[in-house]
Amino acid sequence: MNIIGIIPARMGSSRFPGKPLAKILGIPMVGHVYFRSKMAKSLNEVYIATCDQEIADYAKSIGAKAVMTSDKHERASSRCSEAMLKIESETGKKVDAAVMIQGDEPMVFPEMIDLALEPMLENPSIKVVNLMAPIKSREEHDDPNCPKVVVDKNNFAIYFSREPIPSWKKGAKEVKMLKQVCIIPFTRDFLLKFEELEPSHLEIVESIDMNRILEHGYKVKMVLENFDTYCVDTPKDLERVEKQMANDQLVKSYKK
Repeated sequence: MNIIGIIPARMGSSRFPGKPLAKILGIPMVGHVYFRSKMAKSLNEVYIATCDQEIADYAKSIGAKAVMTSDKHERASSRCSEAMLKIESETGKKVDAAVMIQGDEPMVFPEMIDLALEPMLENPSIKVVNLMAPIKSREEHDDPNCPKVVVDKNNFAIYFSREPIPSWKKGAKEVKMLKQVCIIPFTRDFLLKFEELEPSHLEIVESIDMNRILEHGYKVKMVLENFDTYCVDTPKDLERVEKQMANDQLVKSYKK
């Protein structure tokens, strides 16, 4: 199968402008995501999809393949969809699945990408998968920058929110509190289908792509992982992640 990784990245983040090129241990954040994603056994290639020339220039400087995309995209999934079609056109090879690896996940482990792909490879009826991880603190549960998810008994998503769900006051500490981890494999055709679906009210309210899929009646398979990782939404997050990564063995393998 031709499975590729696509890292959507743009400089215009509302919460942290210039975030992809913010340095962690001397390496721009998107560089960490790229180097670590390239180690995944299941990926044939990894691309950085961006609308910003400075990100494309950085990608070129580290030997990464960059795909220039429109600056009009509201959702990372839409940027990945455009990038995938351009990659197919440039390579002459049809993609079977594309893994969206958010550019603010600098602690991603390659095994996480392989894990996310397993349900799709085992069951052709599964069209999109997300990783999820336990929420470890009340602070994280309350943080609007941390997308939360609730799932059914078969680990399919019921709803995604930036609000603290399930309700802490009504007993959330007695059930699993879970966060979305933005390693998201799509089958080729379903990634294109995402673009055809009308943007949904709940997607816009929560600012989470996956709610468009749920609101249109499709399923999102969730896979639990227990790697100790954090995404970066703010400069404060960047400081915490840099401390966490100070002794990371993977960093030592690509930091020169």
